[in-house]
Amino acid sequence: FISGAAFCALLAGCSSGLRGTYTDSLGAVILELRSGGNARFTFSGDVEDCTYTADKATLTLTCKGDANPTVFTIHGDGSLTVPASAFMPPLRKEKS
Repeated sequence: FISGAAFCALLAGCSSGLRGTYTDSLGAVILELRSGGNARFTFSGDVEDCTYTADKATLTLTCKGDANPTVFTIHGDGSLTVPASAFMPPLRKEKS
């Protein structure tokens, strides 16, 4: 039996193309996707350590202390959005 994480690693990192820093247009929301499924989420200066998983269509972010994970839709242009009820603007990857 191979765990999902191990299988993903065998396939050269399922979400490695997503790694990087995503921000909203004002810079109030920052999502840093790091290697190993680790992430840092900043909202209005409040920083949380998180983990993430991703497939082709969604990115699931789980932060310490959150009752439920946040599920982002991954769009063809690389932007990330959540349902409108979450009141979070679209996040776009910063150019490196």
